[in-house]
Amino acid sequence: MDLGNIRDLVRKTHVSIVENRFLGERIDKLKDAVGSDGVRISMESALTARDRVGVQDFVLLENHTSEAAFIENLRKRFKENLIYTYIGSVLVSVNPYKDLEIYTKNHMERYRGVNFYEVSPHVYAVSDNSYRSMRTERKDQCILISGESGAGKTEASKKILQYYAVTCPASDQVETVKDRLLQSNPVLEAFGNAKTLRNDNSSRFGKYMDIQFDFKGAPVGGHILNYLLEKSRVVHQNHGERNFHIFYQLIEGGEEDLLRRLGLERNPQQYQYLVKGNCPKVSSINDRSDWKVVRKALSVIGFSEDEVEELLNIIASVLHLGNIQYGGEDSGNAYITTDTQIKYLARLLSVDGLVLKEALTHKTIIAKGEELKSPLNLEQASSARDALSKAVYGRTFTWLVNKINVSLAYKDETYKNASVIGLLDIYGFEVFQHNSFEQFCINYCNEKLQQLFIELTLKSEQDEYEAEGITWEPVQYFNNKIICDLVEEKFKGIISILDEECLRPGDASDITFLEKLENTVGGHAHLTTHKLADGKTRKVMGREEFRLLHYAGEVNYNVNGFLDKNNDLLFRNLKEVMCMSDNKILTQCFDRAELKDSKRPETAATQFKTSLAKLMEILMSKEPSYVRCIKPNDAKQAGRFDDVLIRHQVKYLGLMENLRVRRAGFAYRRHYETFLQRYKSLCPETWPSWQGKLADGVSTLVKHLGYKPEEYKLGRSKIFIRFPKTLFATEDALETRKHSLASKLQSSWKGYSQKTKYRKLRSSAVVVQAWWRGILACRRAQRKRQAANTIRRFIKGFIYRHNERCPENEYFLDYVRYSFLMKLRRNLPKSVLDKSWPTAPTALIEASEQLRKLYMQNMVWGYCKRINPEWKHQLEQKLVASEIFKNKKDNYPQSVPKLFMGTRLNGEEINPKVLQSLGSEKMKYAVPVTKYDRKGYKTNNVPLPLLSMQSQ
Repeated sequence: MDLGNIRDLVRKTHVSIVENRFLGERIDKLKDAVGSDGVRISMESALTARDRVGVQDFVLLENHTSEAAFIENLRKRFKENLIYTYIGSVLVSVNPYKDLEIYTKNHMERYRGVNFYEVSPHVYAVSDNSYRSMRTERKDQCILISGESGAGKTEASKKILQYYAVTCPASDQVETVKDRLLQSNPVLEAFGNAKTLRNDNSSRFGKYMDIQFDFKGAPVGGHILNYLLEKSRVVHQNHGERNFHIFYQLIEGGEEDLLRRLGLERNPQQYQYLVKGNCPKVSSINDRSDWKVVRKALSVIGFSEDEVEELLNIIASVLHLGNIQYGGEDSGNAYITTDTQIKYLARLLSVDGLVLKEALTHKTIIAKGEELKSPLNLEQASSARDALSKAVYGRTFTWLVNKINVSLAYKDETYKNASVIGLLDIYGFEVFQHNSFEQFCINYCNEKLQQLFIELTLKSEQDEYEAEGITWEPVQYFNNKIICDLVEEKFKGIISILDEECLRPGDASDITFLEKLENTVGGHAHLTTHKLADGKTRKVMGREEFRLLHYAGEVNYNVNGFLDKNNDLLFRNLKEVMCMSDNKILTQCFDRAELKDSKRPETAATQFKTSLAKLMEILMSKEPSYVRCIKPNDAKQAGRFDDVLIRHQVKYLGLMENLRVRRAGFAYRRHYETFLQRYKSLCPETWPSWQGKLADGVSTLVKHLGYKPEEYKLGRSKIFIRFPKTLFATEDALETRKHSLASKLQSSWKGYSQKTKYRKLRSSAVVVQAWWRGILACRRAQRKRQAANTIRRFIKGFIYRHNERCPENEYFLDYVRYSFLMKLRRNLPKSVLDKSWPTAPTALIEASEQLRKLYMQNMVWGYCKRINPEWKHQLEQKLVASEIFKNKKDNYPQSVPKLFMGTRLNGEEINPKVLQSLGSEKMKYAVPVTKYDRKGYKTNNVPLPLLSMQSQ
C-alpha cells in the first residue's frame, strides 16, 4: 500500500471514529455483506453501549411517537452527563446544575469548522454551524433559545457569545467589541435578572441580540432588543423570591462613602421593596463580588463616571420611594409621614422636594381645558408611588439597553451591510399555580414562536425535498394559528377586548373584562371560563379565571390585575416632576413631548403585540437554529431527573411535535460524498475508493448492503433513509468492519513506518560515512603536508649545519640538540661507578661535559645522602684497608666487595674463667674461636673464647 492510500485510510478511519455513531439493532441482513461470523458477538457490546447512552439524535428513535421513549433517551444521556441531544438540527439541552468540562478552549477548537454531524451534540456545534452558514451563504442567521426559568437559557447564550469571542478573527478594534459584547451580560443580568422560586438567576425580560460580523467574519458590533421587563417585581415579590439583583449588589458591595451619599444602609431588610420576598441572601449568589463585576463591566462598555453616578442615584431613589409611608384614613386624603425620604429623593432625582411630595399625594385632572388637582386616598397614593417606581426603573432599564447599543454600534461606514447572527433568549412557556397578565403575554409569545418554528421547519423540509427531487408528503400537525388569532385578532381577540375594556369610560374592572370575554369569544373551542365550563371543569377553576387551550396544554389565567397591568399608567403630575429633573438619564427617559401628546399611550399588551410582530419579521428574515432548554428538577440538584417535570416541559416546548414533523418523511439524509466516504468500506466495489459518479457509488453500496426500495430514496445530491433501523444496521456493520480495517491499517502503517525508518537510517549512515571519510582524508593530507615540510626543513638544515644559526638550519640544529638530549635521557649512568656518557655532537661538547659533571655530582650527593652510619663506618674501614693493602696484597681486589665483620668480644661476653686465668694481664683483643678435638676433629658444643692478644 503506497503512502497516498495509507493517508487516505487514516483520514477516513479518523472520520468514522470521531463522527457520531448511530446505534441500532438489526444486523442479520448485513451479516453476509461483511462476511464475518463474529458480527453478532461484537454487536452485543455495541448494543450494550447503545442501551446505556441512548441515541444522540431523537430522529433515530425507533419508536419516535412514544413520549416515554423520548424521555427515557433523555434520561440515559443525562445520567452519562451527555446533556445535549439533537432533533434533526434542533438542539435539546438539559441543565446539569453542575460544572462540566466541556466548555474549554480545546472543545471550542474541536467544533470549529467541523461538519454539524461529525462531532457529538453541543451548543458549540449549533454556534459554529450558524457562523459557517452566514459566511458561506451570506445570509443572516438567528439562534432561538427557549425554555422555562432555570432551564439554562441565559447560560446557553453566554456560551454562544464566548464561542464567537474565542474562535472568530480578532484585531484591536474587534477585541474591544468582543469585550463589550461579553461585558453586556453581567450588566443586563444585574438590572434584568432576579432570584425566583425556580431559578436563582432568572431573566425577567426577553432579549434579542444581533451580533454583526464584517466580511472577514470578525464581530464588529451588536444591537439588543428587550421585551416585557417584569416591572411589577420592583414593588412586589412572591415569598422566597428577590427583587432585581442590582439592589442587593449595591447594598452589599457598595463602598461606605457611596452608600452614605445615597442615603442607604447595608441592610436589605430596611427597604420595603426588598423584604416582601423574605429572601435577602442566596447561597449561590455573591452580591459583593457581583457588584465589582458590574462596576468593571460598566467601565468596559463605556459608561462615564457621571453616568454611573446618575444611574446609581436612580436605583437608590427606587428604594427610597418604597420606604415612603402614608397616613390618613382609607377613604380620606393621604399624606406623607416620612419627610426624610422626600429629602433623599429630591437630591437623588434632582427635583423639587415639595413638588414631588405634592405629586405623590395628588393627581392632576384636565376638565374642559382646566387643570384640577384632586387629592388621593391611601390606596391611590400607594398605587401612584408604586407606579412611579415601576416607571422609573422600567424606563431606566430601556435607557441602559440603548446605552449599551450605542457602545456596540458598528461605526465603520465602509461596510454598511454587515452579516448578522441573532440570539433570542426569551422566556419559555410558563404554567404556575397562579397565572396572571405576565404569564398570558409570555405564553402568547411562545405560541407565536411555535407557529414560526412549525412554518419554518415544514418549509425547510419541503424545500429540501423539492431541491432533491423527492416527492413531498404532506405532514399532519396541529396548526396553532387558531390560538394566535384568538389572542391577537383585531376587534375579536383577547388583547383587543382587554384594551377596549381599559379605554372605555365607566366602571371597568377585571370582572367586566372577564364577562366581555365570555360574551365575545365564549364559543371558541380553545377558551373557557368558570361560567362556560362543565361541572367537572368548574371544580378546578376559579370564578375569576379563564382557561386557554395552548399548543402545550391548558393554562388557567386569573384576571385580577389584568387591567392595571395593561394600562401601566403614570399620573400626569408625576411625569411632569420627572421631566423637571436635572438628572440627564431621567431627562432622556421622560420626554416632555409625552405631556404635549393628548393621545392615550398604547397599552402594555398592544405594545408587546407590536414588538412581537416586529420580532417575528426579524426572525423570518433569517435562517433559524434552535436550542430547547429543559430543567431536570425544581430543586436545582445535580443528577436528579424528574420525569413528571420533564414530561411537562417536553409537552409545552413542542418537542414531540418537532420530532414528528422531522420524522414525517425520511429519518436520515446525507450528501452522497459524506455517505460514501463513511460506508464505502462495507462494499468491495467501493473500497478503497470509488472512481465513478457519486450517485452510482452510493447506489452500488446500498444494493450490496441489501437495502429495500421502500427503505431509501436517491435524490440529486443526497440519499434519504426512511427508517432508523436501516441506518443502525449499517452502523453496526461498520463497527465490525472497523476491526479488520484497523488491523490492515496497523500492518500497513507498521510496514511503511519501518521501511521509512530504515531508509532514514541508511541515508543517515551514508551521510555519516561520507562525512567521516572526508575527515580522515583531510587528516591524512594534513599529516603528509606536515611530514613533507619537516623533511624539507631537515634536509635544508643538514646542508647548512656548519653555518651560524639561521632560519635555514635552526630546525635541524634544534632537532640535533633535541635528539641528543632525548638519547642522553635514555642512557644516563645508573650508578656513581658507571663512567659511560653518550658522545655529544660538536655543537654540544661543552654543554655535554657540564651536564656530565652536574649529573655525577648530583648522583654522588644523592648517594651520600642515602648512606646510613653503619655503611659509612664500613666505607671508612675500606678506605683504611685500601691505604694499607692496595697494591701490596694480591688478593686485595677480591676482598674489597666483602664487608668487614665485627667479631670482637666484650668483657661481658668472655668466659669468667678466662678472665680469672689472665690475672693482672691486660687484654686488648679477643675473638671467639671453635675448638676442634684432635681425635676425630669434633667441635665442642660450647666454644670457649680464647685469648688472642695479651699485653706484653
